Amino acid sequence: MAVAAGPGGMSQVEMRGRLLKGATWITGARLLSNLLGLLTTLALARLLVPADFGLVALGTTMLSVVSAITDIPMTEALVQHRNPTPGHFHTAFTLTAGRAFIIAAIFTALAWPAAAVYHDHRMVNVMLVLAAGMALNGLGNPRAIMMTKALIFWQQFMLQVAAKLASLLVSVGIALVTHSYWALLLGSLAGQLVSVSISYTVLPFRPQFSLRHVRELISFSVWLTFCQILNTLNWRLDQLLIGTFLGKPSLGYYVVGDNLAAIPTREATAPLTATIFPAFSKLSHDVPRLTVAYNRAQGLVTAVALPLGVGLALIADPLVRLTMGHRWLPAVFIIQALSSVFAISTLASLAQPLAMASGQTRLLFKRSLQVFLLRVPFIIAGMYLDGITGILYARILTGTTSILFNVNVVHRITGLTLTQQIKPNTRTLCSTALMAIAVAGLGRVFPQPVELMQNFEKIAVLVPFGGFVYIGAMATLWHLSGRPRGPETEVASTFSRLLRLPERRAPAPDQA
Repeated sequence: MAVAAGPGGMSQVEMRGRLLKGATWITGARLLSNLLGLLTTLALARLLVPADFGLVALGTTMLSVVSAITDIPMTEALVQHRNPTPGHFHTAFTLTAGRAFIIAAIFTALAWPAAAVYHDHRMVNVMLVLAAGMALNGLGNPRAIMMTKALIFWQQFMLQVAAKLASLLVSVGIALVTHSYWALLLGSLAGQLVSVSISYTVLPFRPQFSLRHVRELISFSVWLTFCQILNTLNWRLDQLLIGTFLGKPSLGYYVVGDNLAAIPTREATAPLTATIFPAFSKLSHDVPRLTVAYNRAQGLVTAVALPLGVGLALIADPLVRLTMGHRWLPAVFIIQALSSVFAISTLASLAQPLAMASGQTRLLFKRSLQVFLLRVPFIIAGMYLDGITGILYARILTGTTSILFNVNVVHRITGLTLTQQIKPNTRTLCSTALMAIAVAGLGRVFPQPVELMQNFEKIAVLVPFGGFVYIGAMATLWHLSGRPRGPETEVASTFSRLLRLPERRAPAPDQA
């Protein structure tokens, strides 16, 4: 039987095979690179003080705001373009490099005024190094994205792992010698240098300065630029407020806790979300198939990420005591609150790649504006009323409410109603709730851990117990529901493909 060809001449079976391989590469990359990143964070948390993290976070927050105002998402524009030519890559390089050097110059000029405003001469060093990193990033190879467009992802493995390894070695080495914020700055710069260098190794490219296709690329990117501005203000405003009014140590606790809280959901969803945008792009002109692909992918993302995010919240206290020490205990509630918010937000997290693949980036701008208008007043009021705790409660409220904005984006593109979007995740929600109740109950049996080994023992018991309860509940509910198509079947299909013997022939094409 002939295999029906999908968009771009790629069959459904071939596309799914490439997506599986791509997800495998990216999973490996994310596991290794973020293990290295986690080791870096934990090692530096032992060697540095929270104020060091707060100082650097203040600089990176200001850089993010300045960068967002001029952001031109060339990567997304090249992936979405049906047939980019060398001229498109030269234009993308010119725009990206020019923007990066302008921002670096602006940031350099702001270094001394910022040091005066925050009464800390170290801000000059922070901002100068960050400016150098910004200029370096602007020299990255735009053509490397073509491997992602073709659903080939091994280059991401090389880029991510090599950059994180360089950052780990440099930052920890400097921290051991200096015990200063320079470890954070130079470690990040080393990772950027390695990443840019390797980008030209995986797919050689000799850039030229050209503006020939600037209008074409910017026409796709303009709404994404506006989205980036709003999103950056959304997600960085709290850090600016804390750094300005509550001090650098508080910002250090907040930033480290925020970063750690995001790890489970970010790393669980990254392999799929990185592959799903180019895959959605190939289906963008076939809405029924795109809708089916979205539902399957979103169900799988939630089934993996939701229990991991909630699980981290449940073990945050012994985890911080074990890995970072007692001086980081103020970060526990931050991790508990934000990891739960990140987890529940995965219910419609694929709205972004769906809209970009469909070319409906204006919907993303409207969504970002709605989130901005909701979030900013609550963040400001929360800080005024109760400091960091007030900000966290504001993020819990606005984070869960913002799911509806993503749901609306999906509805506008696919026609799926709220019920149709939530229904595939019902078993996941119920199983995660059962897991949370069971783990919280078992956790109360343990006395408050004091020594490192007691914290380790508590985690060693709670983590597998939670996994057993969640998987058992999912399997039970799936069988009671008549084994419908959902994340369970996607997982089973994935394992079947991974375990299939090489000599077996390809299966018949999916008739769904």
